[in-house]
Amino acid sequence: MRCATLERTLMCDSSVGSALSPLDTPVPLHGIKPASPREIRDEISAAATVAFDQAHIWHPYAPSPAAVDPLVVTAATGCWLTFADGSTAIDAMSSWWCAAHGHRHPALVEAAHQQLDSLSHVMFGGLTHHPAVDLAERLLAVAPAGLEKVFFADSGSVAVEVAHKMALQYQRGVGAAKRKRLLTWRGGYHGDTVAPMSVCDPEGGMHTLWRGVLPEQEFLPIPPPQGSSDATIATYVAAASAAMTDDIAAFIFEPLVQGAGGMRFHDARLVTAMVQACHARGIVVIADEIATGFGRTGSMFACDAAQVTPDILCVGKALTGGMMTLSAVLATSKIAAAIDTPAGGGALMHGPTFMANPLACRVAAASVDLFATGYWRPRIGAIEQQLREGLADLAALAGVADVRVCGAIGVVEMRQPVDQQITQQAALSEQVWVRPFGKLIYTMPPFVVTSDELAQIIRGVRAAVIAADNHEKKALLAGANAPNQGSRSRL
Repeated sequence: MRCATLERTLMCDSSVGSALSPLDTPVPLHGIKPASPREIRDEISAAATVAFDQAHIWHPYAPSPAAVDPLVVTAATGCWLTFADGSTAIDAMSSWWCAAHGHRHPALVEAAHQQLDSLSHVMFGGLTHHPAVDLAERLLAVAPAGLEKVFFADSGSVAVEVAHKMALQYQRGVGAAKRKRLLTWRGGYHGDTVAPMSVCDPEGGMHTLWRGVLPEQEFLPIPPPQGSSDATIATYVAAASAAMTDDIAAFIFEPLVQGAGGMRFHDARLVTAMVQACHARGIVVIADEIATGFGRTGSMFACDAAQVTPDILCVGKALTGGMMTLSAVLATSKIAAAIDTPAGGGALMHGPTFMANPLACRVAAASVDLFATGYWRPRIGAIEQQLREGLADLAALAGVADVRVCGAIGVVEMRQPVDQQITQQAALSEQVWVRPFGKLIYTMPPFVVTSDELAQIIRGVRAAVIAADNHEKKALLAGANAPNQGSRSRL
């Protein structure tokens, strides 16, 4: 009689054959070296971890080995990181915008555990599952009105790639196949794959290495800063409208805050006017809210502050509360209908292997449920006020070019590029983890931060800024005292 399980197969008598097929033998219950995470940490020292890391692993925007050894993190809870030596620091970056609810929020941990017990992954081609449907339903409920379709992707960069395809397929579907280029403004950042890199700032951005290789898009000047007059905004939009030629398929932008391209802020009035100008000319509007979405600027989405609905909306980062990677692209039915025409391709031509991963979708649904409570709304206002009060006087330092705050984002822009190691060590002296880049020292704290923790973050940022200012002064003094020396190198 045929055995129903592997265990029963092993108990069958010789009448079923003297040799078992490899397919009928038990699979291992553990890897070659079963060990709990704590046993692994006990066996491998922090020094050995760093040594292997430096020898074999790339980190973001870094050579291998990196110029500075990375710190080994062993745990994270709430706003706090724990390092291998037992020391702790506040994650003032929300781990690059993601951990909005803090690390290991109980609701997210519970959702992950529950989903692991039933379905961690299944292909999305021809199949569906409750976590995907539940998350899509929640996203459409909180997103700007009029967005009715959802595409799940792996990361923010992939979301922008998908949005790009949507715009191009839409234009083909409505008989405007000549519209192939994207319009954006300088100072933006949209990701690290080909289409996103092509709309990052071509001169001051992180992807200048690829000029001449990437598709050439149309760039507007950096948008006028937050607080600009109506006349300034009108002048900018008029010039932008002139650049909206009949080969432009879509306008892609980060509403209210340009993130990794320079942490610049602009007005909701500008967003409203730009969206109106694009729609009047048949140009698809893509709002990249991967960084700004889910409360960071004070409203659920930055587009809400401008009272506009983009044709396509990209979300990610805080979508899963920092538990794992997932992004989504939301679109109007108008966009989807044009894509579904024969001229539009008949289908949206993209399909990631891990599309709508059930585990990620279940956690993201729990994260969106937390956002839907609105707990963060009064907290964002309080964070903004405390950041303004705590950072304002830094503007008086000679090395500081600007201090600006928007929602739960605090930025100090220096006049010269900062030394990352010096500024990070200064912040860590106050038990605060920051990740300065370029001329910027900034914080994006988790929304669950307490007033005392935020005060500590402010002390850390201030320490980093003062260290950068002192370093700049020493460099200037050394340059002034050096005879026949040319211009000082950038830091």
